[in-house]
Amino acid sequence: MKPSAFRSLDSAWKVHVEPKWGSTALYKVKFTNVQEWVAEIGDRRSATIVLTAYGVLARILDDAVRDRLIRDNPARGVKLPRKVPKRNVYLTHLQVRSLATEAGRYFSLILLLSYTGLRWGEAAGLRVKDLDLLRKRATIYENAVKVGGAMVVGTLKGHKHRTVPLPDFLVVELARTCEGKDHDDLLWPSASGKHMGPPSSHDSWLSGAVARCQKRAAAAREAEGKNPTTPPFPRVTAHDLRHTAASLAISAGANVKAVQKMLGHKSAAMTLDVYADLFDDDLNAVATKLDSVVGKLWAETA
Repeated sequence: MKPSAFRSLDSAWKVHVEPKWGSTALYKVKFTNVQEWVAEIGDRRSATIVLTAYGVLARILDDAVRDRLIRDNPARGVKLPRKVPKRNVYLTHLQVRSLATEAGRYFSLILLLSYTGLRWGEAAGLRVKDLDLLRKRATIYENAVKVGGAMVVGTLKGHKHRTVPLPDFLVVELARTCEGKDHDDLLWPSASGKHMGPPSSHDSWLSGAVARCQKRAAAAREAEGKNPTTPPFPRVTAHDLRHTAASLAISAGANVKAVQKMLGHKSAAMTLDVYADLFDDDLNAVATKLDSVVGKLWAETA
């Protein structure tokens, strides 16, 4: 298990599960008690926290069933809160360029995140030697994640490295970023020379760049008067740039399997679940093509 995932489960155990159930005999855990406990947590905490805490308890009880300490798992079948998926934020090509410009020394990093879909930790772990600029490829080996107050460097999700393609304009910017760096150097090190942590959503170089873009877009809309064509600049995080990469790739004609490989998703089904809204136009295109083909055949046989 990855350290970040373990920390989430460990926290759920210590904060929610152990205080309630730690001293309870297995045979005394009842379905109605678990349902009541889930409802109590749900009244004050998010659905994500409820589901994590419930999952810890339910899996402990699953083990008890396997060990034949209890006959059935009293936690199974409990009604759980639904996670409301956060609406994905997508930038346009021009908005990406504007954000990259405002990011200054992180110009190439914004482009990399927005056009390859790397997770923040994957970009933070990227080294000069991981780039093959002649073949226009970057191979991702490391993932640097902040767990608690410490940076933990490990393998990617799924424990496999992956390779992503680099468009020509990004190759040029990455080449500039590599200038003066050694083969093993990080592309974007922290001030101490180590892996850079994720930018905070409120006070960081990224939030500052976003704020400047929002101010510039607002001024442009005001100057345009009654019928503004400049869209408002959305508030984005580093992870939203991963969503942007998926959006820009799909709008450029990439199929779901290509997007899956680029993002490092476990399956194409997962990609479709996350980005179903981006494939709506594909459904319309299917209907249009069928109409064209059938109409032509029927006209020929009429």
